[in-house]
This record gives sequence, C-alpha cells and structure tokens, in this order.
Amino acid sequence: MSILWVILGFILLVVGGEFLVRSSVALSFKFNISKMVIGMTVVSFATSAPELLVSLNAALSGSPAIAINNVVGSNIANIGLVLGVTAMVGAIAVDASFYKLNWPVMMVFSMLLYVFLKNDNVLSAFEGVVLFLGLLLFLFILIRSAKKDVVTEEVDDALAIVSNFKIIVWLLIGAAALYFGSEWLVKGAEEIAVAVGVSQGVIGLSLIAIGTSVPELAASVIAAAKQEKAISLGNLIGSNIFNIGSVLGLTSIIKPIPVTEPTILTNDIFWMLGFAAVLIPLVFLPKRMQISRLKGMFLVAGYGVLMFLLFTRN
Repeated sequence: MSILWVILGFILLVVGGEFLVRSSVALSFKFNISKMVIGMTVVSFATSAPELLVSLNAALSGSPAIAINNVVGSNIANIGLVLGVTAMVGAIAVDASFYKLNWPVMMVFSMLLYVFLKNDNVLSAFEGVVLFLGLLLFLFILIRSAKKDVVTEEVDDALAIVSNFKIIVWLLIGAAALYFGSEWLVKGAEEIAVAVGVSQGVIGLSLIAIGTSVPELAASVIAAAKQEKAISLGNLIGSNIFNIGSVLGLTSIIKPIPVTEPTILTNDIFWMLGFAAVLIPLVFLPKRMQISRLKGMFLVAGYGVLMFLLFTRN
C-alpha cells in the first residue's frame, strides 16, 4: 500500500505542478508582466512548488530528514541524473553566465546551507529569511543582467488569452493536487523507510528526490532527442538555487527544520557540494564550454555510486 501512496503522490505532484505553472503564467500575463520576467521568476517558483509542498509537509509531520534531504537529493539529481543523462543524449553547450553568475551563486547557497545546519543542527526561521532574501537578490541581478530579447521557451504565448474562470479552476486543481500529492508521497515514503529498514534521510535523498526530478528529466531528454534548443545549464543551476532559497528557506520560516540524522551533515551534504563543485573542471576540461557525452556518463556513474553507497550503508 505504501508504494501505491508514493506512486499516486508522484502523479498528483506532476499534475499539480503543471496546472500551477499554467495558471501562474496566465495570471502573470493578466498583470502585464514581461515574458522574460515570467520565465525567470514565475515559472521557476511554480516548478519548485512540488518540492516545497513535500518539504513543508515532511517538516510539519515530524520527518525533518525528508524535508532536508528532499532538497539535497534533488540538487544532486539535477546534476548527476538530469544533466548527466541529457548530455549522454546530446552534448550541451555552456554559456559564460554559468561561471560568471549561476555557478558561484549556487556554491554560495550550498555552503550557506551547510554552515547554517552545522552551526546549531537546525535551520532556523532567521536563516530561512536570509536564504529567501538571497534568492530574491539573485533574481533581481539575473533580471537586470538579462538581455531584453531573451527568449524563454518555458513561457507559452497562448496562455495570455486564457479566461479568468479557467485560471481559477487551474489554480484550484493545482493546489489540491499538490496538497494531496505531498501528503501521500510523504506518508508512503515514511512507511517504505520503516519496511525496508533504511532511514527517512535515505528515502528523501533517493526515492523522493528522483521522483521530483523526473518531470525535468523527461522534458530535458525529449528536447535533446528532438535536437531542439539545447537545455540550458543555467536552468538546472537556477533550480538548485531555488530549491535551497525558496523550498528550504520558506519551509524553515514556517517551521524551523532540525537535523535529526547526523549523516546529513557528515555525508549527504558533501555529495551535494561535490556534484556542484565538479561542474567547473567538467566545463573547462578537456573541451571548454561543453558538457559532452563522456562527461555525462561520468556524472551518471557518480550518481550510481552514490545510490549504491546509500542503500548499503548501515
């Protein structure tokens, strides 16, 4: 039954996320927000909603390890799994904004998260405010530095003419699906952790993290297979920044998140930092500004090693 809860939870999170993105974008058009700003802010916040609801639900229901490792695991999966598999389908070109803005900001957020958790074994409301304000500052710099003719392929022009009634219906469907999806996913994950005999942190780092990354993986692989506009490495890095700044930031503001499993600080978070750090040598060596198929295989192999070590550790 617990596996059924997890599957139903994943399905509802995907459905809820899709409806929330559509309604948010349509609503943004109503307020005459530019397409570039919608793509960089509204879409990013909406696509982080499943992770936010799962982490918040886990923290409120007494499973803080799932709340933290959902984000840590998602950030690892974005690089090791999503970027790795997509690069194996087709090499990914990297632009200069990666090392000038996106990567340094991701490393700062990742290190801040480690320092905040290590300091007193809890992510407090004040620290959550710092992370969230840092995210808003990053978005401000991102929008200011972006060219006016930036095309954000995530934004569908057809959503500009959607009726108010349809927007409200989409919002209600999205909110309900995300609420019940997060409830069922956390419930099922907790039961699986008990049944398999592994910690909730392991489940958060593996099963839940992969599940919340599946939609992004599918979209990226399809785009690469069709040889459409290459997936932006900046989008994946941005997603990692959003996960820390908005998901953990907002969750800890509502309810401080304690570290209940020591391995989060002694092992798991170092994997997240390692996957983030390794991107610099991968981008510059041996072929500059490109994530090749071979580099993609390296990332996926590293992710496979992590999963193996996770389920074999005591």
